[in-house]
Amino acid sequence: MPYLQLTLPCSEADQSRYERALEDVGALAVSLQDAHLDAADEQAIFEPGVGEIPLWDEMTITALFPADTDGLVLLAAMESFDPGLDWSQVRFAAVEDQDWERTWMDLFQPMRFGARTWIVPWNHALPDEANTADAAIIRLDPGLAFGSGTHPTTALCLRWLDTLATNGELQGRNVLDFGCGSGILALAAMKLGATRATGVDNDPQAIIATADNAERNGVSIDTFMPADEPAATYPVVVANILASALDALAETLAARTAPAGRIAMSGILAGQEHELLLRFAPWFDALRVEREDDWMRIDGVRNAHPVKA
Repeated sequence: MPYLQLTLPCSEADQSRYERALEDVGALAVSLQDAHLDAADEQAIFEPGVGEIPLWDEMTITALFPADTDGLVLLAAMESFDPGLDWSQVRFAAVEDQDWERTWMDLFQPMRFGARTWIVPWNHALPDEANTADAAIIRLDPGLAFGSGTHPTTALCLRWLDTLATNGELQGRNVLDFGCGSGILALAAMKLGATRATGVDNDPQAIIATADNAERNGVSIDTFMPADEPAATYPVVVANILASALDALAETLAARTAPAGRIAMSGILAGQEHELLLRFAPWFDALRVEREDDWMRIDGVRNAHPVKA
């Protein structure tokens, strides 16, 4: 299956802004490469996190889009999203997806989040530390959907779910994963004791990846595009999307969270949390912020304040 590949040079200082713009316009996958290495020696890093995986002063950022994407329209959308960045050196090319999948398989290693949660590549041996009776093992192949656990936003949400399970607040619950990507958070919730999980995403590739990963892990996850999502309430809601999307979806997320239910939201850059705390304050109590590198998670408890019709 071919894709439209976008490449451009960027500095470490601007990397987060470029990545946000690419995600906002619908990038299916993003990687970084050291601009000072020869092409044969470069190693792509999927979902890079500052401090978690070394970054370089100068790098090449690469993103994939559906093959039928209009490059000129895409460029205009990115310039509109962040006109302060230099988009003049963007280059487009048609590529196949095999090399991307192979690179991801070479780089992705087992990772632990919290007390019990393990994310393990589907074809990787289980680490000795994960071979315990209470370990929550998620076998994952994200394909071209976001969510392998390597990005700080995903890690923040995984640790939150692990803590809920440790505190007995996840067992037997229904969970909504809004912006499910690879389905990693819905899968973790099921492995940690949730009774049912629902994944919602506006990317058809994410719906496919979530269904595939659910089958690989022997669990069932209901998946919907936003237009098809049934109106329901959940005692646990997690939304790992962009801050702008969280702002736009505040009333929807509040309506989906049951009274006294728990919510966690990420995809928030440091500095963006203040406006979101104000935005969600009418419907959620005990709001608090957790930070990892340049990324934030907000979590809280749903109060009885009604959502405007």
